[in-house]
Parts: sequence; C-alpha cells; structure tokens
Amino acid sequence: MSKQFIKDLADKDNIKSIFLVGDKQLLTDKKGKNYLNMNLSDKSGILNARMWDKVDSVAHLFDTGDFVEVKGHVQFYQNKKQIVVHDVKKVEPETVDIKDFIAASINPPEETLQKILEFVGQIKNQDIKNLLESTLNEEEWKPNLLKAPAAKTIHHAYVGGLLDHILSICRIMAFLADQYPFLNRDLLFFGAIYHDIGKIRELNLEQGIQYSTEGRLVGHMGIALEMIDKKFVELKIEDLELKSILKHIVLSHHGRLEYGSPKRPKFLEALVVSMIDELDSRINSLENIMSTELSNNQEWTSYSQQYDRYFYLEILRKKLEGN
Repeated sequence: MSKQFIKDLADKDNIKSIFLVGDKQLLTDKKGKNYLNMNLSDKSGILNARMWDKVDSVAHLFDTGDFVEVKGHVQFYQNKKQIVVHDVKKVEPETVDIKDFIAASINPPEETLQKILEFVGQIKNQDIKNLLESTLNEEEWKPNLLKAPAAKTIHHAYVGGLLDHILSICRIMAFLADQYPFLNRDLLFFGAIYHDIGKIRELNLEQGIQYSTEGRLVGHMGIALEMIDKKFVELKIEDLELKSILKHIVLSHHGRLEYGSPKRPKFLEALVVSMIDELDSRINSLENIMSTELSNNQEWTSYSQQYDRYFYLEILRKKLEGN
C-alpha cells in the first residue's frame, strides 16, 4: 500500500493509508450517538478525523500513539479539510517506515551542533564553557541530541528540532548581549543550550514523538539538573554558587508558576532566557499553523484553540510568493 500524505489530500479524495493517531476522543453527538474525534498525522501534517459508524466496535482497538490503517474520504467542513473515517484498524509499529511519520530538520544536525559549539567558544567563564562542551560532546547521549525534537507537538516537533531551537536562541542571545552589554553573555548562552537539554531523554521517537517513562515521571527540567550535577562532579567544578545559578536558569525557564516553572526568574539573565524561549517557540508554532492552512486558500486561519484567536494569512502568503 503506497503512503498517502496529509499535505497531498484534496477534497473528495478516497483514503486508504496509514497514519499516526493523536488526541483520540470518544464523544457523543446531540442525538446521543457515539462518534470518534481524533487527529491523524504523518511527517507532512495533521488533520482532524471523525468516525461516525461502527464506532463502538472499533474504539477500543487502538489508542493515541498507535499507527492505524484508515479507510475513508476527505471533505471540507467549515472551510477546513477533514477526514471522514469509514474503517480503521491498528497496525504494528515494526511494519511501518517511521520516516513517513516524523518530519526532520532541513539542516544537517552535525552542522547545527558545530554552529552551537562556536557560540560556546565565545564563553569566558571556563567552568561554564567546559560544562557545555562536555555536555554537547558526551558520547552517552550525543546520538539522542542529534535527533531529538524540542517538543511533542507545539514547536520544533521534528527530528533535529531541539538543535534548531537551541541555535536560534543562541543567535538571538548574541544580539541581545551586544545590545545590552550589562547582561552576562555566558549565562545567556548556557540558558539557550541547557533550558531544554533534558528533552534528549524526556522524548523518544519509537512511535512518533512520545514521552518516555523518565520524561513523564521526572521531566526535562529534572533531567537537566541531574546532568548539571553529573558534569560538576566529572569536571571537578567546585563553585556551588555557580551551580545554583545554572540550575535556577533551568528551573525558571517557563517563566511562570502556572506555566510549569518550579521557580520564577529571579535575575535578569534567567528572565531573558524564559522570554526568548517563549518567543522562539511561539514563532515556530505559529509559522507551522499558518503555513499548514495556506493550502485552504482562505484569508484567515481556522480558530486556534491554543492561541484563542484567528490569524490573518495574507502577509505570510505574499511573503512566500515573493511580494
């Protein structure tokens, strides 16, 4: 069976292909009849899908994170493409080509890592410099670093996404350190690199992008703190105040308690790291949302629950058209 990719599906197309299931929900319509609402994805995008018939007999056969063979058709609903599922069955992961389901960075990861190490080379504090060089070249986790996504779904959610995210923030930090010379450049680069470094163990790529058991139980911040402790011991770094400062940058990088930060930023560099992390994440997230919806030939995106608004598409459309 040849793979049909999300981006190529058009109105009224018949579908028989394998997709990855996300956000599966068994719901009830106004007449009390059960239906399935889910997102189906591959490396080219995500589409909402609804199944109205035979729901009770198949709903328990698969779950979020499973690969499924879908039979159905495409329709436009409220000016947006949607899949109507006629039949669905679970497919074992070893029978699919994972490269069809996880997008990859257009940038060679080794080259991206080398560019990040060039920023590390600018660091004056030898302890921070040694810690970062040792972390980025650590044989134990370097293979995961080269392929890790930066998130499961929201931003830079693709193979190599973490390194792209880190490099983008390093470039912004270099500008900010020049613009505001009272900022500690070394701490800004540390925050750019280490704020999400725990994603190399928090996420895995065995069935799309999923949380590991360690990721669910400990999280990327806890993993990063463990990595800091490990490197301080290995490198015989004795500056305990520096260790607390570096850990605070990691612990506060979500910015607010309600956003999952155990601590709010309590010095300027930690605040800048949290702000630039959010900036880079949101720009990437919105670019993905808007680029995906350009193919619908509408002036505005559909309503985004994540951002609680619609987004105007014409500026991006003209930019991509060279106008």
